[in-house]
Amino acid sequence: MALSMEERRLLAEIEHRLSEEDPRLAHRLSTLGQDRRGRRLQLLAAVILAATGALVALLGAIVVTFT
Repeated sequence: MALSMEERRLLAEIEHRLSEEDPRLAHRLSTLGQDRRGRRLQLLAAVILAATGALVALLGAIVVTFT
């Protein structure tokens, strides 16, 4: 459902006031959808790092056990 001109004007006014009162929050809200890709990449990197660490620990335990 499309917004009326009055609703658009009110939203623009709210956005303008928010950016004046709390520019940091306004910036975070404006980039909210864009952060998802970066967070997914960070999560993927953390999972790969954890899996690599677990594999190294497992191989180290095997080497210590059989030597």
